[in-house]
Amino acid sequence: MILKPHPQAPIINHQSTTATTFFLNSQHSMPPFFLSNSTPNPFRIYSKFKPLLFPIMSHSTTTTKTRLRGVVFDMDGTLTVPVIDFQAMYRAVLGDDEYRRMKDDNPSGIDILHQIENFSPDKQRHAYATIADFERQALDRLQIMPGTAELCGLLDSKKIRRGLITRNVKSSVDLFHERFGITFSPALSREFRPYKPDPAPLLHICAAWEVQPNEVIMVGDSLKDDVACGKRAGAFTCLLDQTGRYDSPEYADVEFKPDFKVASLADVYSILEEKFDLSP
Repeated sequence: MILKPHPQAPIINHQSTTATTFFLNSQHSMPPFFLSNSTPNPFRIYSKFKPLLFPIMSHSTTTTKTRLRGVVFDMDGTLTVPVIDFQAMYRAVLGDDEYRRMKDDNPSGIDILHQIENFSPDKQRHAYATIADFERQALDRLQIMPGTAELCGLLDSKKIRRGLITRNVKSSVDLFHERFGITFSPALSREFRPYKPDPAPLLHICAAWEVQPNEVIMVGDSLKDDVACGKRAGAFTCLLDQTGRYDSPEYADVEFKPDFKVASLADVYSILEEKFDLSP
């Protein structure tokens, strides 16, 4: 075997996709010579055979989709039409001045339950009673979000599990299941501690399903609760933003950003079908 230059051997940089196209489209009968940064002079190995070296030169664009094993939903504002006036509820709990101060300090949203944990026992009882009153009023106007039944049906057809995590109380979850005939399991309410944005509820569901967090996507309408919970757990996240509120510059520098953003639940399945392996 002799190493020497050959005038008919095209010199190809192994980092160039253009070179690959050149060789495949050329009429050269000689195998290519590969030129790398560590090759001082072009040499070609002579042999009685012409080796098929094309795979070395190819740049594959094929990517394997992640297998999706489950979808975890938020409830209020995601599976149900928003009916709770959260700003009024926060003002009732915090007072106007404290509400304005906290809103300025927390552009992605106020974690009211976390704030209540720092209250005195008497103030906590009053705060929880105020929240419960707002939630009871909302139950009378509970409406399912358009697209919920269709999306759940499509997920069922692919045998993809459905779970639920909400900061609402268990009685609200039970009413949702009863009124609309669509069940989620596990369905974790705020009685499960710690509640989102802590990743514990989502990790609990993954353990119950015996899947990895990166095989699950969290779908919700809150950056501070749903997206943060999903990201901290290591799951994919999809933000439901019906009004485009999260396009505002005030949310540009939030810590956790969603992998996907949709304007309606009808758009969620298209995202899942395009980005994930949904095979049963």
